[in-house]
Amino acid sequence: MTARISPLVPPFPQKVQQNFDVIMPKGMPPLGIFKTLGHNPRVLDRMAKGSLLDKGSISVAERELVILRTCALCKSEYEWGVHVTAFGKQTNFTTEQISDTVSPVITATLWGVEQRLLLEMSDQLHHTQTLDNALWRSLCEHFDNAQLIELTMLAGLYHAVSFTVNAFQIDLEPFAARFPH
Repeated sequence: MTARISPLVPPFPQKVQQNFDVIMPKGMPPLGIFKTLGHNPRVLDRMAKGSLLDKGSISVAERELVILRTCALCKSEYEWGVHVTAFGKQTNFTTEQISDTVSPVITATLWGVEQRLLLEMSDQLHHTQTLDNALWRSLCEHFDNAQLIELTMLAGLYHAVSFTVNAFQIDLEPFAARFPH
């Protein structure tokens, strides 16, 4: 598959490079998604400023579980693989759990109560664009309002990211994990 929009190549425009410096760890070249978005510096800038990868009201494991499941549901191997590779160790998820995020039906026994709720939340938001009352009540027993806002926005943001990488057919990162088969 060939990318529909070729990623920018160095030297990058100053404003684009400034955003790469914010988004990327020091010494790591920019990802294909960012080099592609660099064609529209305003969008790249808004994405850099609107990221939810900073320390928020939820744990890294909670954040990544919602991202992995959302990306898997959207069939976004690119973004799923980048997150597995970049954040997998911080989550302490097993290989089996990471593979399960791609499964059509989650294996409930692999996950704790809160994790199962986050997976169900990701599934419901993806399939129905809302949360039913029963799931909402269960989520409210485990997460506060700030967390619920962050988790829901995170699912929506990674739908947008998944749509972007899929629509533009951005080439998979060579270092990133691939969907299990």
